[in-house]
Amino acid sequence: MTIKYLPIFARYIGIDYSGAQTPTSSLKGLRVYLADRNSPPTEVPPPHSPRKYWTRRGVAEWLVQRLMENNPTLVGLDHGFSFPLRYFERHHLPPDWPAFMDDFSQHWPTDNDHTYVDFIRDGVRGNGTERTGNRRWRRLAEQRCGAKSVFHFDVQGSVAKSTHSGIPWLRFLRQQLGERVHFWPFDGWGVPPFKSAIVEVYPSLWKHAYPMEDRTPDRHDAYTITARLREADRDGQLSAWLNPILTPSERAIAGIEGWILGIA
Repeated sequence: MTIKYLPIFARYIGIDYSGAQTPTSSLKGLRVYLADRNSPPTEVPPPHSPRKYWTRRGVAEWLVQRLMENNPTLVGLDHGFSFPLRYFERHHLPPDWPAFMDDFSQHWPTDNDHTYVDFIRDGVRGNGTERTGNRRWRRLAEQRCGAKSVFHFDVQGSVAKSTHSGIPWLRFLRQQLGERVHFWPFDGWGVPPFKSAIVEVYPSLWKHAYPMEDRTPDRHDAYTITARLREADRDGQLSAWLNPILTPSERAIAGIEGWILGIA
C-alpha cells in the first residue's frame, strides 16, 4: 500500500549563494532554481538587465516579490544563518537572533554598495574587528554533518564569505516580509500552515544523489537543493526534518545557532 502525503508547500526555491565581490556585482556562482508540486526544478534567470548573472541584492529583491505572493514556498539557502554560541558569549550578545542580525549588520555592513567582505576583514569598511570569531568554533549542526566553521575563510568549500555577506540580506528579507515568512528554526520548529519558510541547507548532503548532467557545480548545487526539498515534501520526510531529534539542551542551542535542514 502506497502512503500519500499532503505536501506542506506549493513551491520550492534553491539558491546556491556566493559571497564574492559586492552586493550589486553580477556573480556567475550565484544560481537560483525553482520547482512546484507538479514541475521539476528549472533554473531561474535574473531579470533582464546589463548584468548577465544574479546579484545578491537582485536575489533578495526577487525573493521578496515571490514570498509576497499567496503561494506557500520553501526557500533553501546554502549559507549559515547564525553563529556558534561561543560568538554570543565572547561578545556578550543576548541569545536573540533578530538582535544578533542587527548587531552583525552594524559591524559587517556587507549589504552596502561597493562593499566586499574582504574590505571589512581588512578594516577598510565597517568595524569587523569588534565582531570576529575563531575558525575552530563550529555550530552544533556543523559538528554533526562535518561542515566547516562559518569563520573558516580562504579554504576550499568554505561558507564563511557567503555567510558574512548573506546574513544582512536575511535581515532585509525579515524586515520586508515580516510575519509572512517563517525563518526556521528561529521562529519555531514547526512551520504554520500556508506560510512560506526560509531554511538553511547544505547541498553536499544530497548532491551526489543526482547526476550532474550538463550543469556547472554551482547550478548543480542549486538544482539539488530544490529537487531534494520538493522530494522530501512529497514523500513526508520534510516533516521529520523540520522537527529533528534533539535533546532539550541541543534544541536550545540550535534555537540560537540555527540548524541545517536534513541533519538528524
